[in-house]
Amino acid sequence: MKIAIIGTRGIPNYYGGFEQFAEYLAKGLVQRGHEITVYNSHLHPYQQSEWNGVKLVHCQDPEDKWGTVGQFIYDLNCILDTRKKSFDIILQLGYTSSTIWGWLLPRSKSIITTNMDGLEWSRSKYSKPVQWFLKQAEYLATVFSDHWISDSIGIQDYLTKKYNIPSTYIPYGAFPFLTPDTTDLLPYDVNQYDYNMLVARFEPENNIDTILEGAAAATLKTPFLVIGKHATKYGEYLKEKFMAHKHIRFIGGVYDINVLNNLRYYSNLYFHGHSVGGTNPSLLEAMASQTLICANQNMFNSAILGTDAFYFSANTEVAKCIDSVKKIDYAGFVEANLKKVEDIYEWNNIIDQYENHFKTIYSTKK
Repeated sequence: MKIAIIGTRGIPNYYGGFEQFAEYLAKGLVQRGHEITVYNSHLHPYQQSEWNGVKLVHCQDPEDKWGTVGQFIYDLNCILDTRKKSFDIILQLGYTSSTIWGWLLPRSKSIITTNMDGLEWSRSKYSKPVQWFLKQAEYLATVFSDHWISDSIGIQDYLTKKYNIPSTYIPYGAFPFLTPDTTDLLPYDVNQYDYNMLVARFEPENNIDTILEGAAAATLKTPFLVIGKHATKYGEYLKEKFMAHKHIRFIGGVYDINVLNNLRYYSNLYFHGHSVGGTNPSLLEAMASQTLICANQNMFNSAILGTDAFYFSANTEVAKCIDSVKKIDYAGFVEANLKKVEDIYEWNNIIDQYENHFKTIYSTKK
């Protein structure tokens, strides 16, 4: 099949979850014999026309000049380019800035299937008008798509109740990390199992503020690594707020998956504060890298972790975890989460499910 993937800034991943997902999915589908095209921003650091057998199309992206408005223009440029080609299937990842152009998708010659992402309109970083717009964008994604994918059972249930559409449940994936190496710890000046950490985009709904308040209030002042691109307004606010707490270290983005896996593996506690969305990629990667997790208490996280993690709703619970929990005492939690990845979320399983989804919807075209 000839399949296009739109809705990301491009691959290889230099940004976030959807880009990481597109990278693994595209490469896996090429290995299974399909012709895959991924649309990339012209600003993407990787400027070649092919990556590991995946065709890349670089489209004009004025986000660097126009800010958020540029995202809409980039999505428009990608969709207009798909009209010039003959794809069997177009996989659209998310809907935040693309579905206003949904009427331009080449539905007469391509099947459109959309990964509906999380409840984007519920993100606290957005103003009321933007939240209203995102609700409309979500609705348009149900109108201009032929099929839909949910990355969590919670999202699937929501789409059924809200729009009465039959979405296919396929979660994100992760590769089990089984080859730890302490060498990657050296640049960060930390000792095995004697530091805590988080990995997240700097957005309010990821509860970074709450987690760091707990780290600041805890009696134990073991190093706390904050990994994520912090050159944002919210990032500057957090750095200033916790400036006096020297054990809290803002590392910036780390995009080498092997380094991230080693940091997670050798941490004492990994804090996952995401509260919006479905099956979060960074949570699965944390499980796969055999870290001990303390997650924000919500239906998305508990659906994945079950009883094999600690949970927090307030900074006091974060502080309590830091002061009282040692990874060595909870090997059962770590082993259970790794087994979930191996049995359910391993990337090859997820790619197989996407391929089966594509084969099923493609058979309706003939």
